[in-house]
Amino acid sequence: MKTIASFTVDHDKLEKGMYISRIDGDAVTYDIRMKKPNGGDYLTNGALHTFEHLFATYARNSEYSDSVIYVGPMGCLTGFYLILRDKVSYEQAIGLVQDSFRFVADFSGKIPGSERKECGNYLLHDLEGAKAVAKDMLTVLDGYTAEKLNY
Repeated sequence: MKTIASFTVDHDKLEKGMYISRIDGDAVTYDIRMKKPNGGDYLTNGALHTFEHLFATYARNSEYSDSVIYVGPMGCLTGFYLILRDKVSYEQAIGLVQDSFRFVADFSGKIPGSERKECGNYLLHDLEGAKAVAKDMLTVLDGYTAEKLNY
C-alpha cells in the first residue's frame, strides 16, 4: 500500500506548533502538535477528551462554523487535527486556534456534552489538565504566522 502523507513527516524533527498537514480540494487539514512526538510526554486521555469537547464546541460556534469540517485528537496523543474549508485564510485559521485555546484555558463550568446521554465516555474528563495544555500551547502560538505553518 501507498504510505499516507502524515507518515512521511519526520516526527523526530517535529516540534510543538501548528502546521498544514494536507490540502484536499477545498479542505485544509491542520496538524496542531501540542506535544513533541516521541518525547515521552503525551496528552492524557482525560485532558484530551475534555479538550476535544471544548475545542470542537468553540470552533463550531465561531464565525467560521460553516467552514469547520472536523476537530479531533490524534491517536498518538500528541495533538489535534482541524479540518477547515479553504475559504478560511491561514491567518484566520491560526486566529481560530488561538481563540479556541484561550477559550479552553479560561473555561469554567460544566463541560459541554459531558452528560451520559451526550457522550460515550462521559466520566473520562480532566478540565484542569485540558486548561494546562491550552495555556502551554498559547505560549507556542503567540505571534504565530502563516509562514510557520509548513513542516
